[in-house]
Amino acid sequence: MTGDDMMADAAAQSHMPQSWDVTATESKFYWYDLITDFPPAPDFRDPLGRYLRRMQFAIEGTLDKRLIYLLVSRPRLRFDLKRSTSWGFFSLKLTVPLIVGADQVKETVTIDLKTPEDATLKKPTVQMFDKFITLNWGSLIETYSVHDLLQNFDVKLNFPTKVHYVGQTHDPAGRLLKGRLSSVNRIADRNQPDNDNFLLIQRMNINTFGARHPMDDGSEVAQEQLLKERMDIIECVLIKYFEDESRKIRSPREQLARQTRLRNLANSHKLVGLRMNLGLDEEHAFDRLFSDRVPELRKHVFDCTINQGETTFKRPEKA
Repeated sequence: MTGDDMMADAAAQSHMPQSWDVTATESKFYWYDLITDFPPAPDFRDPLGRYLRRMQFAIEGTLDKRLIYLLVSRPRLRFDLKRSTSWGFFSLKLTVPLIVGADQVKETVTIDLKTPEDATLKKPTVQMFDKFITLNWGSLIETYSVHDLLQNFDVKLNFPTKVHYVGQTHDPAGRLLKGRLSSVNRIADRNQPDNDNFLLIQRMNINTFGARHPMDDGSEVAQEQLLKERMDIIECVLIKYFEDESRKIRSPREQLARQTRLRNLANSHKLVGLRMNLGLDEEHAFDRLFSDRVPELRKHVFDCTINQGETTFKRPEKA
């Protein structure tokens, strides 16, 4: 190909439309209320303090990355301190009493424990708190939140997860971790005391089709800017998909600014549409998402077309 041909091909490419295939490759849930209700520097000498500090470290690790977070809620879940745990005969099956929801419904779940390699006791000493349970195996102590039981063990107690708010984790000031995002806190406060709030943090993989963006082969700074713009588009699309504007979560000024941002970025990237897949291959106790706008689904897969900042959604016949 001659130099003129290469220039002509580049010019033609620059005017070609682009489409994206966006897939969630990793999803993690963090109990947001624990972040805001507990001291900023938990005591490492205490099992609960170590649990909270590990969670803080995990969220801190996302603040310099461009990941998507969803503020979600689930029915309030607590350990029932008025009842006791019980063991199965000749096994490590532990039955745990729970209180569920605003109506304080009494439930029990049975978890099948596995003896840790470093354990010095065959059966752990169990201690329950309202939000946590500790298993003392002699040489080590395992700590689980009440919601961890649903995520980490095969228990038959599932609830749908409601999406309220969409954002990005990239925040050098750490406002999300410090509980200083007023919009998030307003929603979380409104959900309580009948529900518990969580952050669903998702890593997105973006495959592009069609025209290459000029920054695709650019410097590291250009690559970072390109990722920022792509994640801004994904955030805008997910806000439109999940959030109900009538709930007045965002001000009219913010909504207009976001629509303008989406229009400008879509034009810059020549993006005509994308397919979004928020579901993971493995089933998860928390993966049935819904919102005021969309129905409950285990896998949210949709096609989105973008025209002058306006979005149109359609579910593919075969996801």
